[in-house]
Order: sequence, then structure tokens, then C-alpha cells
Amino acid sequence: MSDADLFKLYSQRILALAADIPFTEPLATPDASARKRAPLCGSTVAVSLTLTDGRITGYSQQVHACALGQASAAIFGAAVIGRSRDEVAALRDALAAMLTGGPVPAAPFGEYEVLQAARDYPNRHASILLAPEATLEALDAAAKAA
Repeated sequence: MSDADLFKLYSQRILALAADIPFTEPLATPDASARKRAPLCGSTVAVSLTLTDGRITGYSQQVHACALGQASAAIFGAAVIGRSRDEVAALRDALAAMLTGGPVPAAPFGEYEVLQAARDYPNRHASILLAPEATLEALDAAAKAA
């Protein structure tokens, strides 16, 4: 990867997002938690959440990832409150499609547009998908426990 490629990939907007991840404080009494790891790079995201009527009402995330994974967690965290499992799954699928050439996810997740530069770096895709995938795992754990 050339220096120009790295600069393009880690743009100022991506770095700004990575520096401002929301919901990093632990939840006092989460309904469910999950942790996902990207095997290629070792990035991890752990999430905890609370639910009311199948919608996320509280969210916490601990992100240990590259700048792309951190930026993704920031974008996801900014819009996760109020989402249902179906909405999170649709976002994860749309994001995965975007990373392979598809369109940017719809609002309220349109800011993922900034990560289109990562399309050319498939070894980073798993890190970018960690926050929604961990959230889906936590939602599934909460459904099992109910």
C-alpha cells in the first residue's frame, strides 16, 4: 500500500470520526452484550444494549480497532438508538454491499459514504462491519433470554 493510498484511506474525516466514538460508557444493567473480533487484523468491538419493545434504548461500545473500524463504530453509534433488529441487519447488509461496490446505506446511516475508500482494501472490511455485527449478536442473545 503506497503512502498516497494510506492518505486516501485514512482521510481527515475518518480520523475525526475515529476520535469521537459515542456511547463508550458502560451501561449499568444491559439486557445483552456481545463481542466480535475481526480475525485478519485483530480489531474487536464489544457492545452492550438495553431494549424496549424490540428497539435499542441504551447502547455501549468498547472499540479496539483500526481507524476504519473506529469510524464505523462512530457512525453506527450515532444512529443506533431506536433501531430494531431488522434495521440493524439491513444496515449491516447494505454496508457489506457498499464495501463490494454497492450504494451507500440509506439514512440515517448515510455517513458511511466516507468509508467507500475502503472498498479497495478487503482486509479492512471485517473491522468496518464489527459494530453492527456485534449489535446483531447482542440482539439475538436478548431475544433468546426473553
